[in-house]
Amino acid sequence: MPTPSTDPSPAGRNRADVRRNERALLDAAAAVFVRAGVHAPVREIAAESGLGMGTIYRHFPTRADLVVAVFKHQVDALATTTPTDPTDSATDPPYQALRTWVHRFADFLVTKHGLAEAMHSDQAGFENLHNEFVERLLPVLDRLLTASAAAGSTRPDVRAYDLMLAVGNLCIGVETFPDYHARQMIDLLLTGLTRTDPTTQEHEEH
Repeated sequence: MPTPSTDPSPAGRNRADVRRNERALLDAAAAVFVRAGVHAPVREIAAESGLGMGTIYRHFPTRADLVVAVFKHQVDALATTTPTDPTDSATDPPYQALRTWVHRFADFLVTKHGLAEAMHSDQAGFENLHNEFVERLLPVLDRLLTASAAAGSTRPDVRAYDLMLAVGNLCIGVETFPDYHARQMIDLLLTGLTRTDPTTQEHEEH
């Protein structure tokens, strides 16, 4: 019996197309939100995704619907990250995996900052989403920090919760001050966590 993802019937293909379009739409909206904020014109999202504006409005009738969906989509993507094996040359070294994840987390925070305004009439809903992202992402960051420390790249006494708060604080002002370069500040923070130059160390190990 075919599974929903491999259903060869027209209805099955249609469902697969809908899921594919929604993923493309959410990826595009996330990219636009990071670049231009959550109030970016829908036409920019349509251009980024290659889908029509009518398709966007059918999936997400209001901007709040879209912002919440992008928020959840980003949380899902961040939550599926797993630490890399330092002995596997086909994967990023643990420090680089940590750095990549933290930058993606910073991009996610741009959406989160706009979420409160988008959900201004649903404070309880916003708080639930906030608690959900902390509960799901904190263990992931903890595993990435543990793997990086085990590889000798970063200090072992860094708490995931402290780092998450620090990154969040460094992202404040991104939308208000266009000349503020949060990623550079985050890289300085990450460099401060290292025991040695992780780039040099990882180069020597590979």
